[in-house]
Amino acid sequence: MLRIAAFGAALLSLAACNTVSGAGKDVSSVGHNVSRGADAAQRGITNSTGASSR
Repeated sequence: MLRIAAFGAALLSLAACNTVSGAGKDVSSVGHNVSRGADAAQRGITNSTGASSR
């Protein structure tokens, strides 16, 4: 459900872009935010379980 909401938000932000360049920047920003979220989730799992990430 969260993925669908994120995808919908990304589509809405892309609809607001006036140029292809702007759309590219928006997509890049979404990708960076997803990556940061994944890193934070991994750190949280590692911290709560004491497991090694490598």
